[in-house]
Parts: sequence; C-alpha cells; structure tokens
Amino acid sequence: MAKYVELTNDNFDETIAEGVTMVDFWAPWCGPCRMIAPVIEELAEDFEGKATIAKVNTDEQQEIAVKYGIRSIPSILFFKDGEMVDQMVGAASKDAFADKLNAIL
Repeated sequence: MAKYVELTNDNFDETIAEGVTMVDFWAPWCGPCRMIAPVIEELAEDFEGKATIAKVNTDEQQEIAVKYGIRSIPSILFFKDGEMVDQMVGAASKDAFADKLNAIL
C-alpha cells in the first residue's frame, strides 16, 4: 500500500524537484483537513509511480507554509519539476484532486 510522503524543511525541495507532486498543507486541529485525509491516502495509492502525494503539517513546518503563502488550510499545491503550477484551497472531492493531477501529468 502506497503512503503519502511527510514533508519537512529537510526533504521538501528534493521531493518536489522532479516529476509531479501534490502537497497538502494541513494541521491536526483542522476539521476539513481531517475530512480529506482519507482522500489523500487513496490518491497516494492511485498515483503510485506516476505522482508523489505529500503532506506538510503547518504547525510543525511553519517555514514552508510561510514560503508558499499558506493562509488557510487545507491548501493543496501542485508542483511539476520543482515549479508550482496550480493550487486549490479548501476541501474538495477525490475526483477534483485527481483531475488536477492528471492535467499536470
């Protein structure tokens, strides 16, 4: 079973550097974040080998959140070869996230 990648200051840049990466900015106290957590896990499985699905805990990794101007969570950023190419704010359906990923791939 594929699992999403937990991102920190130490591995963020190297993780997003190549290919397509979807990054979920979240926090444990955020209701909508907890609501989409199972969707993120399903996407990690569905896109295994095609895209990297990752999460950033904004409480623990504030530097990354500030760098990308995260003001509300959940915020989902999409990267291709290290460049941010799209973003979504708020909870959305699995299909909405998958459609964004497929459009970037």
